[in-house]
Amino acid sequence: TIFQLSLPQLILIEGIMDISTLYKCFTECSGVTTDSRNCPEGSMFIALKGETFNGNAFAAQALEKGCRYAVVDEEQYAGENPHILLVDNCLRTLQELANFHRRTLDTLIIGITGTNGKTTTTSLLGEIMKAYQPEVKVVGNIGTPYTSAALDTTDDTVTVAEISSFQLETIKEFHPAASAITNITEDHLNRHHTMEEYIRVKECITENQTMDDLCVLNYEDEILRPFGEKLMAEKKVQVMYFSSLRALKDGIYYQDGEIRIAKNGETELLTRTDDLKLLGLHNFENVMVASAMALHAGVPMETVRKVIQEFAGVEHRIEYVCEKDGVAYYNDSKGTNPDAAIKGIQAMNRPTLLIGGGYDKQSTYEEWIQAFDGKVRFLVLIGDTKEKIAKAARSVGFNDIIMADNLKEAVQICHDKANAGDAVLLSPACASWDQFKSYEQRGELFKEYVRAL
Repeated sequence: TIFQLSLPQLILIEGIMDISTLYKCFTECSGVTTDSRNCPEGSMFIALKGETFNGNAFAAQALEKGCRYAVVDEEQYAGENPHILLVDNCLRTLQELANFHRRTLDTLIIGITGTNGKTTTTSLLGEIMKAYQPEVKVVGNIGTPYTSAALDTTDDTVTVAEISSFQLETIKEFHPAASAITNITEDHLNRHHTMEEYIRVKECITENQTMDDLCVLNYEDEILRPFGEKLMAEKKVQVMYFSSLRALKDGIYYQDGEIRIAKNGETELLTRTDDLKLLGLHNFENVMVASAMALHAGVPMETVRKVIQEFAGVEHRIEYVCEKDGVAYYNDSKGTNPDAAIKGIQAMNRPTLLIGGGYDKQSTYEEWIQAFDGKVRFLVLIGDTKEKIAKAARSVGFNDIIMADNLKEAVQICHDKANAGDAVLLSPACASWDQFKSYEQRGELFKEYVRAL
């Protein structure tokens, strides 16, 4: 349906447009763009803001380049042009527009959040759903923005979304049929300031769920177990726990080399972990979360089993790079906080030279260093946090520290110090933004430097 709207219909109370009216304008458009440099003919430009740019200033330019409408949230840029639409907040409007479109089509969405494990779990769940559903979109922090993908869905689309705490801050109508919180540990305190606020934002993923929906939670997480009990007591949403430390009467758990699903004390084998290509207890947890959500979405057990046994993991997460002179090199650039980096070092089964450090997210590092458990021969530090990490290391008795100016130098130092049979692991415990555009760029450069040795 094409809606032709006149200017009086567009301008509502105090000039601010509501989402249903904006959606009618969206149905006239070929798609949505947030980049004024990329304006497909007939699309809708939505003006977002960053630390160094204000998309509102490019609204008129977007129309000149071919956009049908431009959406702004600063009145000075709206002017008298009926194709510039004023809203109260462009980022929130983009999210609401995506959710309004999804509700209009009644499509299935599955949302995953947590401090660590999101990317692997989302990727694995996406592969499971693709093996069963004809049209699946895997979106969010994993690459494709949820909002742009949601506006390109049909009645048959299943959306698997990795959702960050930044996105959950402005949640209003996001309603996943299944959600998961993998774990909650200290992260992003430079943005949320307190753990209490970080926890509150993460728990918002269940805000619009009902008893028809499912929330998968970590039974061994001291924050998430009581949160699940609260959800069940309030009859807010169905809750399914997973555990890597004990058998559960109801839920999904790992024990003695097996992942089992339990209901009312009866259990069924999902897989033996020896049959998985993924290594490490943290990856067994990712498998449990993805499997529980897929089963809730109606995927047959045999399909789930087949995919999880074939899945080999994601790039930049304890990724084997190569072996040089008997030394194995691993890229764990996705280890952007101490808890993720603990998982990285725990997965090593040989003496390790560890490269750490980066952008400071106001994390603490003592627990990470204590998890070295005698495996780390040298800790080679780079980035803004290297002095802070060195101080934390010495405070807990670890003194085999080498400072490097950059990643390339750190790789060379590790090469020079390593013995045959050792591992070199990039697992920074920090974000990448001090020296790199992203953790992906950091990981790609690490692999490039290693292969050039």
